[in-house]
This record gives sequence, C-alpha cells and structure tokens, in this order.
Amino acid sequence: MKRNIEKVAVLGSGIMGSGIAAHLAGIGLQVLLIDISPKELNEDEKSKGLSLDHPSVQKRIVNDSLSKSLKSKPSPIYNASFANRIKTGTFENDLHQIAEVDWIIEVVVERLDIKKKVFESVEKHRKRGTLISSNTSGIPIHLMAEGRSEDFQEHFLGTHFFNPARYLRLLELIPGPKTNQETIRFFEYFGRKFLGKSVVVAKDTPAFIGNRIGIFSIQSLFHLVKDLEMTIEEVDKLTGPVIGRPKSATFRTVDVVGLDTLVHVANGIKEHCTSDERHELFSLPGFIESMMEANRLGSKTGEGFYKKIKKDGKSEILSLELTTGEYRAAKKAKFATLEKTKSVSNVADRFPILVGGSDKAGEFYRLVFADLFAYVSHRMGEITDAIYKIDDAMKAGFGWEHGPFEIWDAVGLQKGIELVKKQHLELPAWIEELAANQSSFYKIVEGKTHYYDTESKSYQNIPGREGFILLDNLREKQTVYENKDFSLIDLGEGIVCAEFHSKMNTIGADVLTGLNKAIDIAEERFDGLIVGNQGANFSVGANLGMIFMLAVEQEYEELNAAIAYFQNTMMRMRYSSIPVISTPHGMCLGGGCELSLHADKVVASAETYIGLVEFGVGVIPGGGGTKEMTLRASDAFKKNDVELNILREHFLTIAMAKVSTSGHEAYDLGLFEKSKDVIVTNRDEQLSIAKSYARVLADAGYVKPIERTDIKVLGKQALGMFMVGTDSMKAGNYISEYDLLMADKLAYVMSGGDLSAATTVSERYLLDIEREAFLSLCGQRKTLERIQHMLTTGKPLRN
Repeated sequence: MKRNIEKVAVLGSGIMGSGIAAHLAGIGLQVLLIDISPKELNEDEKSKGLSLDHPSVQKRIVNDSLSKSLKSKPSPIYNASFANRIKTGTFENDLHQIAEVDWIIEVVVERLDIKKKVFESVEKHRKRGTLISSNTSGIPIHLMAEGRSEDFQEHFLGTHFFNPARYLRLLELIPGPKTNQETIRFFEYFGRKFLGKSVVVAKDTPAFIGNRIGIFSIQSLFHLVKDLEMTIEEVDKLTGPVIGRPKSATFRTVDVVGLDTLVHVANGIKEHCTSDERHELFSLPGFIESMMEANRLGSKTGEGFYKKIKKDGKSEILSLELTTGEYRAAKKAKFATLEKTKSVSNVADRFPILVGGSDKAGEFYRLVFADLFAYVSHRMGEITDAIYKIDDAMKAGFGWEHGPFEIWDAVGLQKGIELVKKQHLELPAWIEELAANQSSFYKIVEGKTHYYDTESKSYQNIPGREGFILLDNLREKQTVYENKDFSLIDLGEGIVCAEFHSKMNTIGADVLTGLNKAIDIAEERFDGLIVGNQGANFSVGANLGMIFMLAVEQEYEELNAAIAYFQNTMMRMRYSSIPVISTPHGMCLGGGCELSLHADKVVASAETYIGLVEFGVGVIPGGGGTKEMTLRASDAFKKNDVELNILREHFLTIAMAKVSTSGHEAYDLGLFEKSKDVIVTNRDEQLSIAKSYARVLADAGYVKPIERTDIKVLGKQALGMFMVGTDSMKAGNYISEYDLLMADKLAYVMSGGDLSAATTVSERYLLDIEREAFLSLCGQRKTLERIQHMLTTGKPLRN
C-alpha cells in the first residue's frame, strides 16, 4: 500500500517539538502543534482581565514556544512564510484533531510515566493505521508501547531527531518489538527523501547509536585530558577541523549543548549499560562534578569550559584551567604533528600522519583512536547490525566527516588493531576474522560503496544508496579531464560533472579553464553538463587574491582580460549546445552565485546560502551577476506594471549583499526562478536528481539558446530614483561615502547607463558597462582595503 503524509500532529512544543514542527512545515506539510494549557494566569493576562478559558490564555504555552523557536537563529524553518502551515492547539481542546492526521509524533518531557499517559489519550482519538512515534532520546521503545493496542504497536517506533531538527541530518529509527516492517521501510524512505535525513535504524538500547558512541567519545576525552595533562585548548585544537570535526571541537561543543545534557545521558548509559566493557568510563571525572556543582553548564549559564567577559570595552574569551578550576586567558595550542598535515587537504589522508606523530599530539591520537576502535567494534550486534550505521550516525548526528570505521580504514585495519592491543584493550572475534582475510571495512565496487557485513562475512551494498552519486568513488576511473583545481567526471548515461576542488571551491584561472574545457568536451562527446561538488560549500566566489594582486600592481589590462574571461565563461554556460545544470549547496557566494544564475537549471540543496556579496569587498558583481539581475528585472516587467519597484528590489539584492538563509528563500531574492529551478531536501541525492534533469532536457531536444538583445532598461528615470534613494541613505548615516559611490556605480549599470529614455539593450552591452564599473572600483584605495581585510580576516570592512 502506498502511504502519503500530508498532515502531522506534533505533541509537545518545547525546543525539539517546535523545531520538528518548523522542519515539517518547511518541507510542505500541514502541522498541528499541541501542548498543555497553563494552570494559572501570568501578570499580563491578569492586567487584561482574561480568564483561564480564554483562547489566547489556553494556547499561550504552545504559541509562545513556537514564536520563540521561529525567532531563533539560525532559523528552524526554510522560509518565514512557511510558518502559516503550522496550526496550534491544546491537549485539552484539540487532541481529537489527531484523527485527521497521517503521523503523530510525541515530543513531551523525557519521563516514561508522562509519555504513557499521552499515548493512552492518543489512542482514544487516533484512527487505525495512523503512524505514531516518539522523539525520545533514550527511553526504551518497548516500555512506551506496553499496554497499547496491537494496531498502535504495529505502527509505533522511535523517531529520534537531533537538535536542531532542521540542520542535524541524523534521524534514528528505533522499532519496538511489534513494529511492522512496512512502517520501518516507510520511515526510512520518508526520512531520506522528504525530511532530507541520513536515516539509521537502531536497536532499542540505551542512548541508541549516536549518543552511545558520541558520549563515549567525549567521556573518553574527559578522562584522557587529565591523564595527559592537556589544556582544553589543546584538545579542541586536536579534535576540530584537522580531523574533519566541527570548529567547536569538543569543549566548545559541550558548552553549546550544555554540560547538564551530556551528564544526563552519560549517567543514563552508566545506569542501564552495566555489562558494557567500558562501564567505568561513563563515571564523571572530578572536574566535571565540580563544574556541575558550580552550575558551570556552558552557554546557558554564561560559563562552562569557556567564559566570555568584557575587558576594556572588548570581548575576551577565558578558558577553564582544569587543574585549578580557575579561568585564565586563552592559550594558543601548537603541535609539530599538525604542522605536517597543513599541506594535506584530504582529511582521510591525515589520519596516518596523526597517529604516527612523535609528540604529545601523536600520543593523544593513538590513545583516542584505540579507545574508539575497540569500543565501536564491541557494539556490533548490540546497538546495530551494520558498521555503516555507526559511521552514518556519527557523521550526521555529530558532524564528523568520517565515522569510526572509516577512520580505522584510513589509519589501516592492521595499524588500528596494533593501536588497540598496545593499550591492552580487547577486540571481538569478528575483527580478527576480518583482518585475517581482508584489509578494510569498506570497498568500492563499480563506483558504489560496499561495507563488510559481520553476519554473512562478505561485502554488501549499502541499502538505500543505490541512486546516490559519490564523486570520490568515481574520480579515479571516470575522470575525463582534470587540472589542479578542477575535474570533469563521467557520470554515465551521457552526463558529465564539472567538479571544483580549489580551496573553498573558489573560482580562479584553473576552474575557469576547466569550465571552458568541460563545455568543449561535453558539446563534442556528451549530452549534458552538471556543475557540482560534494565539498562543504559549492563555492565562496571568485579568487579574491588574484584580483587584489592585479589591482594593487595596477595591471588593469590584465585585470580587464581576467574579468572578461569570467564573463565569457558564464555566457558559454548559458549559450552552449548542451544543457548545463548547477547544483549549489552550502555557501554559494559571489562568483558561485553568478555561475548558478547562468545555468539552464538549478537543482539546489535546501541548505543553500546564496547571494551576490561583492559589495562587501568594494565591487559590484562583475562576472555577469549585475547583468543577470538587470535581465531578470526586465523579464519581470512584462508581468507587472510597477517597473521601478521591480528594478529596485533586484538592485537591493545586490546593494545589501543579501544572502538567502535557505534554498527556498533564494526564490524571494530573485536568485532562483520557480519556473525552472528546484530544491532538493536530501543533499545526498542532489547529483543524481540533477543528472536526471540533464537527461530529460537532452532527451526533450535541447537547442542552444540565442543571446538576448531585448533587455529593457529604464535609463535616467531609474538612475534618478536610485540616486535620490542612495543620497537619502547617506544623509541618514545608513551608508558611508564609499557605499554611496558603489551604489551609484551599480545604479548606472542596472539603469542601462545614462540613457534619456527607456530602451532595449543586449546582454553584451550590459556586460561591458558592468565590467567597466567593476574595473573602476578596483582602482579605488577603499576597495583594495576592503579586499585586503577580507583576505586577512575573513570579514567585511566598512570604510
């Protein structure tokens, strides 16, 4: 039976409940968010003479919780307008409405007695066959299901979202003893396809998979940091981006999450996992107990492992000295082993170097990975039946670039075993059996990742990933062309993918050369071209260092040629004889945005943060971005009579350097077009979906477009409006003198120049005046200051 979900009831409106409701609304579902009614009036309600049965009082808890969630940063919802899909109610008055929904998810307080009471009430109104789940982070699913009807139990399971629900990709599914297979399979599909999650089916054990391994890793570090006499800065330096972990690393992450939250989960594991071979490790070290007693819980109490203070009018971050319990000025951490990895861009290639280090860092990594490898190997059969589920849980739930078994593969199977045995830790028999016959946990077979299955003792395809395209698996054998910063990879079925791998995927000379070569090859031998990669960000824009160097040395002819080359490359993408599809994700800024503006179609990740941000470095978009926004405004004129207002909105997108907070918001900024561009919730499927669209466009008989010569520009009429507006902004001290100069340059281009009347112009005309304005700004000292400041600090300068 095909099952659809259109309406969802979320029971409980706390941080998680409201966050889940916002994410469900974000993907297009109707949501009923329910919570309890207050038992007494607050002061404001008393002053208004309201009673407890007044509608606004009854819904105060749920409405305040949702409002607080929607105002939080980063936003829990893809677009603020999507919040109108959420309807609020109370348990007392609105629980009967769950009879109309397709899925009921319970997100009330983590107490078994309260959850069981909620489910008892739910069963009075729930219709047969309706899916029902709990977002518990650790309460046994079988205990919650006790006493419920057969139909309830068959459709009941745990759906453990990680906080924040929109951004953390892990969704753990925990079946109960009677959950039917159809329910599990549906949630695996729905979670991956619609919720955009990395879905992992876990066994009904304490803390499930993610928290069991994650809390072990943190507890291991807590004990190790004292043994090795390390500072918290040293540990955070060693457990951050250098090993593919978030910048917040270990102790900053604990501060953000809350030490009390971590301690609660650790105590739960210690209480319920008495047969765990590392049970003693879940005991709290003395310094953690002292911090709990002192209420040093992290961000929520203002101090934790780090503390932010004001000194001489400036903010300063202090660090906790674990030996004394006192705060002190932060210390820089530096290790010789880390210096050896600076030239190694691929994180997986760093692990052998790190465990081979002869300093304290090397010792630290050998101990940490030995602990981790031994622990995860013993969890097989207990918390899960497949190694990839542990790896997926750590990557999607804790932001690790590589899971434990993937790290072990990078270190080397035999080397990992040596590390474990050197620490006198035991390994299960299946590890020894694997090592006797194989050399890794994973293998690439015909471009697909296969994992070692401990039951069949053979390598198996990872289920649910049949349609995924992983460029790492294809690059070695299917690269058609490459240079230092660029690869062209054959995806099969007549489609190729242009991949950047420069630093932050910036667009410099090698990438532009690669794009031109890619179009040449695709036009000659293939049917379609995708521009995409699987790095953290699509592209942060043009190579600023190159622009700065040419501008400082006043090589204006060379700079003019470089900008023209960029513009012409974008135009080649637009006007080639094969369909070109862009697949932005993460940051897609400046030149990366301009590239997407010129694609035939955009297949964007829902988590795309896209914008023309060139104003932040003192220039206007010079790679066709200003031209394209003028063209898009012109096209919108035909649908709306208020031409100046339309042009003004497109102008402000550039002048205010607006960046979308999601792919959906990019439609509002005019950077994506609903008539042709699409949003994909699961980034893992982005390239395969883009490939399908490229194939459809080619099969439909793609014809090379003709360059536009019909762009309506408004001339002096628009120029006058812009100058009045920018002058008033300057008079009100909203913009600087230099901001005014840049805005006037932008206004000139988007008005089509100083024309006496509205007329139509060509794309080439607009590109010429765009480039002229860009070059003139590059000759200004303040622009060079802005570029230099961005290059050295990573932040914009207002001068």
